[in-house]
Amino acid sequence: MRIWISERELSVTFDVVVLGAGAAGLMAAATAGRGGARVLVLDHGSEPGRKILISGGGRCNFTHLETGPNCFLSQNKHFARSALARYTPRDFVKLVDRYQIAWHEKAKGQLFCDGSARQIVDMLVSECQDAGCEARMETRITDVEADADGFVVRTDAGDVRSRSVILATGGLSIPKLGATDLSLRIARSFGLKIVPTAPALVPLVLDDADPSLAGVSLDVVTTCGKKGPRFADGMVFTHRGLSGPAILQISSYLEAGGTAHIDLMPGRNALEVLLAIKKARPRALPPSLLEALPARLAKELAAGLGDVMLANQPDKNIKALAERLSRWEVRPSGTEGYAKAEVMRGGIDTSSLSSQTMEVRDVPGLYAIGEAVDVTGWLGGHNFQWAWSSGVAAGQAAAARV
Repeated sequence: MRIWISERELSVTFDVVVLGAGAAGLMAAATAGRGGARVLVLDHGSEPGRKILISGGGRCNFTHLETGPNCFLSQNKHFARSALARYTPRDFVKLVDRYQIAWHEKAKGQLFCDGSARQIVDMLVSECQDAGCEARMETRITDVEADADGFVVRTDAGDVRSRSVILATGGLSIPKLGATDLSLRIARSFGLKIVPTAPALVPLVLDDADPSLAGVSLDVVTTCGKKGPRFADGMVFTHRGLSGPAILQISSYLEAGGTAHIDLMPGRNALEVLLAIKKARPRALPPSLLEALPARLAKELAAGLGDVMLANQPDKNIKALAERLSRWEVRPSGTEGYAKAEVMRGGIDTSSLSSQTMEVRDVPGLYAIGEAVDVTGWLGGHNFQWAWSSGVAAGQAAAARV
């Protein structure tokens, strides 16, 4: 993929201009190029795939084998179904295997590179190169306008004309990597609605966070609302609140001022466990009730029972502690924000888009994909799969317009 092209070349007309050299953008570019389109990728960053490189601890959790529409948040819960069905996790795995990139299943369905996430970036760049795509990095995009022949993309290096434009600049998460609201601004300029955005898959901040618990971790189950999903995974206390996979997952469902519930003893009847310990060890002190929990957390939770031996603890006190263990109510004061959020929730309203092609219904030739769209996945590779699937859908449709 040619990263630098001349000012003269930049002024020519392309079939497809992809804004953003991230996961969705590179996938869309390669797909459109293979479909016979002349493709240009534009990005203000210095290298492609920056978010891919830091994902999964540097090993890129590139998909989840059990991805489905139920693994995404959106005002239209069925919107992702078509794209996900037409380009599946198995399809992406075939691509990874073709490049002989070794991978492993870390947890059920979650696939990671054995080596570096850079392998995935190099694969996507190679796909773009083989498809004849051109690219220009370190190019600031200022606006997109429609004209009689398609679109004019205005940049600090000159204007580019194109029959189609694919918005793939991502969302607001991880601003240190150059995240901007460009796709949202361009969408608004064409009259598209924007679902209110917020950090998602993000640590929670608690007003009453206890710094002495920082670093304590355990397996929990998190829930939010009566009909919300349940996430069984790890949780870790931080100096400012809570993090870990189970917390990141539930954070996507929490509205400002909302409440999450955490089961600190999942799979067990907390009251039966505590009463059994009281009977078996009547002369023990309250922290002994919570021997299944990390010692620092047990001491904190049992503090309200004082130094009274278990034999002298009223059962109502034991019951109250059990209820807290089974349904600890957490009302965060906020989150750690976009700086530590894995993704952005909300975005371009899917009611404006075709679920089959990602094309804006009222603006032929304009497409929106990836994180910029109101489709937010669970933790574990679902968001990358949405990038691949939506990128393929838009790339195929844009090439078909040539």
